[in-house]
Amino acid sequence: MGKLFGTDGIRGVANCGLDATLAYKTGLAAAFVIAKSQHSERRAKIIIGKDTRISSDMIESALVAGICSAGADVELVGVIPTPAVAFLTVKHGADAGIVISASHNPFEHNGIKIFSSNGFKLSDALENEMENLIENPDQIPLMTHEKIGRIYHREEGALSDYVDHLSSIKNIDISGMKIAVDCANGASYRSADMMFSRFNAEYQIINAAPNGVNINSLCGSTSLSGLKKHVVDGGFDIGIAFDGDADRCLAVDEKGDTIDGDVIMALCAAKMQSEGRLPHESFVATMLSNLGLHAFAREKGISITTSNVGDRYVLEKMIEGGFALGGEQSGHVIFLEYATTGDGEITALQFLNALKASGKSASEFSSEVVQYPQMTINVKVPADKKAEIASRKEVKDAIEKAQRETLTEGRVLVRPSGTEALVRVMAEGKCIDDVEAAARDIASVIEEISKG
Repeated sequence: MGKLFGTDGIRGVANCGLDATLAYKTGLAAAFVIAKSQHSERRAKIIIGKDTRISSDMIESALVAGICSAGADVELVGVIPTPAVAFLTVKHGADAGIVISASHNPFEHNGIKIFSSNGFKLSDALENEMENLIENPDQIPLMTHEKIGRIYHREEGALSDYVDHLSSIKNIDISGMKIAVDCANGASYRSADMMFSRFNAEYQIINAAPNGVNINSLCGSTSLSGLKKHVVDGGFDIGIAFDGDADRCLAVDEKGDTIDGDVIMALCAAKMQSEGRLPHESFVATMLSNLGLHAFAREKGISITTSNVGDRYVLEKMIEGGFALGGEQSGHVIFLEYATTGDGEITALQFLNALKASGKSASEFSSEVVQYPQMTINVKVPADKKAEIASRKEVKDAIEKAQRETLTEGRVLVRPSGTEALVRVMAEGKCIDDVEAAARDIASVIEEISKG
């Protein structure tokens, strides 16, 4: 990947890494490259959606200025989930879709993610071409007179189109269920209520009052404690948690225990297999997926194809192998039958439908997937050195020692984050004490290297 585009677009703290100037140049470059790639004299059209961060309006304005300066038109669809932008890009025949969001990250961060006209993320080649132009914006001609782009507002109609799509998914039965839904004060704060209102279930929406700075703050899929208490105290059958841009979904059972993306994928895969909807009786998971997921799949006669971490790599494997399901432990799950990217609200519907069909409580249903103890430690490092630090000999030696002496029945994975200035250390095995010891020993080596 290039210096600007990570595994999930451009990311940074607003006005400290990702500012209006960079957003303007990104809009300029995106419009130029997209217009050139369509091989048509027709004016390019780009859809822009955003989440609820205080900086999203600023970045949107700068993006729009860049896009229009390069001669492309813009359709603004307002605050809306990331997967909705991918869907609308295809439905409205746009040449690209842009999302302004930093997903699950704190409010001071933001990001720019671009979808192609088919609703998939851009290829590395196009991102690299854009990156070169962002660094050399003088190579892009600025339009004048009637060639300057126009802006169109499509906020309300766009949200309705997306919710219509969600509610059109067939054979969903969640009737009679009592569901708590945590919107993370993010992009799903309206769409989730609109969606659940179309199904015959009792539901309650929480954390749906965004103020620009409370997105993902002690709520949503990255902070489940509040939802857990709400579910237990309120006697709910299950809790559903989205992240800030609603491309992820985690769940909480009636006892307040977490149901992560691995469990959601496993149980949905089994349901799809029983219905003949799981091509090749296989799905895609990442190298970080729990070993218990693999054990459950083997018991069901389901195979798993493993990808690198990141939804773009999951999707690549899905398309290569003709798979319908894939995702990550974080709750980023792709149902390719209905969406071109991870969609938290589709994931919620599919999992709730599988739960209802099982006739079991959420705790009974999720316990079918027995997970190994797993621990992840995120070590802060300089952003420009995270890949180099993760591959240092001292780190490799620490991993080898941990697997030889501490974690004899398990595994360790160390990798630089694709979106943050972190090196992530994951340990997994049958004994939680050994898992924690291995993770901490390796993390301490990385911390010492970072200080030096």
